[in-house]
Amino acid sequence: MTDYRKKQSLIGKVVSSKMHKTVTVRVVREIPHPVYKKRVKRYKNYLAHIGKLSAKDGDVVKITSTRPISKRKRWQVSDLIKEAVKIG
Repeated sequence: MTDYRKKQSLIGKVVSSKMHKTVTVRVVREIPHPVYKKRVKRYKNYLAHIGKLSAKDGDVVKITSTRPISKRKRWQVSDLIKEAVKIG
C-alpha cells in the first residue's frame, strides 16, 4: 500500500557540521507568551542526514521528514536556501 501523506518540512540554520553525513539544524519559532503576549523565541535542534548537498555552519537549509536513519536522525536536508557569509 502506497503512503500519499505530505512530508513535513522545516527551515533552520546549520549550527554544526562536524559529523560525517550529518548536520545539526536549529529551527527557531516565535510564540506569544501565555500571559504577557510578548513574542518569545523557542528553538529545537534536529539531526539531519546530508547526502549529496554540502552544508556548512551558518547556512540556512530546508529539512524534510524521512524514515528513521539512526537513533536520532529522522530528517534529511532537501534544499540549501542561503549560504553563510564568509568573513575574512
